[in-house]
Amino acid sequence: MKNMRSIFSALARKIKSRFSFPRSLENNNLQKGIAMPIIIGIIALIVIIGGISYFTIIQQSSEKEGLMEKEDVMMEKENSIIEKEKDEMMEGEFVMKYSGSVIAGNKSPLLDFNKSDYDTALKTDKLIVLYFYANWCPICKTEVSSSLYPAFNELTTDKVIGFRVNYNDNQTDNDEKNLAREFGVAYQHTKVFVKNGERILKSPESWNEERYLSEINKY
Repeated sequence: MKNMRSIFSALARKIKSRFSFPRSLENNNLQKGIAMPIIIGIIALIVIIGGISYFTIIQQSSEKEGLMEKEDVMMEKENSIIEKEKDEMMEGEFVMKYSGSVIAGNKSPLLDFNKSDYDTALKTDKLIVLYFYANWCPICKTEVSSSLYPAFNELTTDKVIGFRVNYNDNQTDNDEKNLAREFGVAYQHTKVFVKNGERILKSPESWNEERYLSEINKY
């Protein structure tokens, strides 16, 4: 009986040893079963992070392109404004090119009359101040030196141009005679203001500097 038990015990041990798995193999399978979900999770996380980074880069690139387009538009507008200002300056310089001698004034010149300059001035929107002057007239000489010339030197606008027009003296030419006739000038030291081709003021009185500035600044 004891022998039979021994035989069965030995046979059981044999079967167990043949069909049982090593502990190390069981542990490896367990580790593989745990590691696989972790690996899958890491891969998924990498894909998610990569996708977020890609869309972030695309968005930043689009914003940068939009900003560059806005800057280009602003630069085009600034260039357009600069070109317009240059054109206006060139136009102003063209208008301000007169051939007559400048007697007084900086921004607003007072010139010796000639018809070419007068015709040029008529094409602008400037206020034209005509002073009919006789070189033999003491009132004229005093008024221009003490009032007319200083007034033009004080002007800070460029919207005025003056002409000293000879009247009934040895320097009066036909253009000046015609101009006096046009405005009905009967006396030397008469002032005539012209704006947009129309006479807007006529005065034979003597003016001081303050009166000149006051009358000019009305227009």
